[in-house]
Amino acid sequence: MSGDAPEDATNTIFHKGGSMRDAIEAHPHGPMRRKEREITGRPEIDAVIHSSNVMYLALADDSIPFVVPVFYAYDGAALYFHSARTGAKIDILKRNRNVCFAISVDHGVITSDAACDFEARHRTVIGTGAAAFVEERAEKIRVLDMIVARFTTDTFEYPETNLGHTVVIRIDIEALKGKKHGF
Repeated sequence: MSGDAPEDATNTIFHKGGSMRDAIEAHPHGPMRRKEREITGRPEIDAVIHSSNVMYLALADDSIPFVVPVFYAYDGAALYFHSARTGAKIDILKRNRNVCFAISVDHGVITSDAACDFEARHRTVIGTGAAAFVEERAEKIRVLDMIVARFTTDTFEYPETNLGHTVVIRIDIEALKGKKHGF
């Protein structure tokens, strides 16, 4: 996914390669039913991604779903997160690198006089992609610095022992779309 994605309202789902129609058909959530809630510009989608610190990462292990919250960084082209070298998340990613993710901000409740008319206030981005393990040491440190910078202006050195126990994963974004309600 490139930083020069189209911003017009006809390109509301951003997709790596192929036409926008292919992207709509390929996205697991398909075309948005409530068009007035769709986030149509890449700058607003990027703003949602940059506004949160937690991404919900969905994986599939055969027919068993697995979701986990992770801290992440975004460079405009890919998402990154880190993990211990072992565990369920890593085991699943080694078998199936296809992922889905959700990032949501500005949560609230839109109340109503009718019980069934309460709605969620939010801005949310959902996407799919392929995970890749970052092996090169300098790239791994660059990504860890990006993640840490989301929480502090302090800079850190990473002891080799810690680097050896840490895995960095890049999500190459394949499809991305946004939705908002209550704004």
